[in-house]
Amino acid sequence: MRSVLITGSSTGIGQATAVTLASRGWRVFATMRDLAERGPLDQAVKQAGVQDRVIVDQLDVTAAASIASAVASALSQTGNRLDAVVHNAGVAVAGALEDVPESELRHVMETNFFGVLALTRALLPTLRAQGGGRLAIVSSEAAFMGRPTISIYCASKWALEGWAESIAYELEPFGIEVILIEPGPYRTEIWERAPRFQPPDSPYRAWVQHVFHTGLARAASMARDPKEVAAVIAGAIESQRPRFRYPVGPTARLGHFLKGKIPSRLLRRVITRSLGLSRKRQ
Repeated sequence: MRSVLITGSSTGIGQATAVTLASRGWRVFATMRDLAERGPLDQAVKQAGVQDRVIVDQLDVTAAASIASAVASALSQTGNRLDAVVHNAGVAVAGALEDVPESELRHVMETNFFGVLALTRALLPTLRAQGGGRLAIVSSEAAFMGRPTISIYCASKWALEGWAESIAYELEPFGIEVILIEPGPYRTEIWERAPRFQPPDSPYRAWVQHVFHTGLARAASMARDPKEVAAVIAGAIESQRPRFRYPVGPTARLGHFLKGKIPSRLLRRVITRSLGLSRKRQ
């Protein structure tokens, strides 16, 4: 039985991916930072009738001890083999750079970027020893262009993409494939849970409030079922010759196509006008 470790499995894309892969015969190690939030996953697994193929475990990608424990637990149940890992855990924060506490900025980078590196480093000895494996990294269409009020989130995804492009050279001789999954807006809880900073005395307050209102409404109107992303992830890690990048959803595919083709200044002007920001100058 093929085995996969998935981070951030409590809801959204991670949960959908766990159920999808279990339904396709994979042994799934579905991990999450807080096991108290496993209820929705347990219910989805039960409804799909795949309880015997999903093992739920605690994993905080920002904690070395948690990574070591989760990896050891999974490998002990598979005979020290793991066919794939899906790096899905992620967090976000919104607000103008001056308004967001440094601790929040660092938390985003520690989770979205350094957490991926830490878990990968913990798994590479196993993947090398077995002669291959798949690293599926859930990035975002935010890696294609900057977005107002979420600069650190965009930065974390841009960092992931640059790292993935680079490490692919190192891992290819060992038969380890690196895959980037780049979804557009999907119905997940990341932005509902994200802290939003708009201090009363901030010079950015009116501008930020406008972006929050307009941007969230637009994203909600376009959000799609995360099962679509899960299906793409499953297809990618099962493919005999997977692509390096998989933009998922209409806006992600459009952003991928336009990346590098439109001058940044023009693109910024288009986004500014589409959000009505030209009328919100301070």
